[in-house]
Amino acid sequence: QVLLVEAGGGLVQAGGSLTLSCAASGLTFSTYNMNWFRQAPGKEREFVAAISWGSNAMTLYADSVKGRFTISRVNSKNTVYLQMNSLKFEDTADYYCAADRRLSLSQSYNDMNYWGKGTLVTVSS
Repeated sequence: QVLLVEAGGGLVQAGGSLTLSCAASGLTFSTYNMNWFRQAPGKEREFVAAISWGSNAMTLYADSVKGRFTISRVNSKNTVYLQMNSLKFEDTADYYCAADRRLSLSQSYNDMNYWGKGTLVTVSS
């Protein structure tokens, strides 16, 4: 059984930082692209960041977080991270980890194979 478990969410002031983690089990982690999505109340789930499998991992970011968020992975720990800096009120959302086995990175939630249950990030203004 594949499990993706997010951690690290919480309450932070605008301008602050937070690091999310996602621990994976039940899959060969190093062969999956790993992704972060988020969903704010009343809005659709949206792509945040992705990192490819392989030794020379490629990354992809939504325009709204580019330059502020950094995705990384440690295959030996089966864990993907999302470092979030300069947080804004509009970053408030449930953040979800997802895994896929596509040959290229995707921003579509329809392309994801597995999902975590999410962790809530609240940014106070």
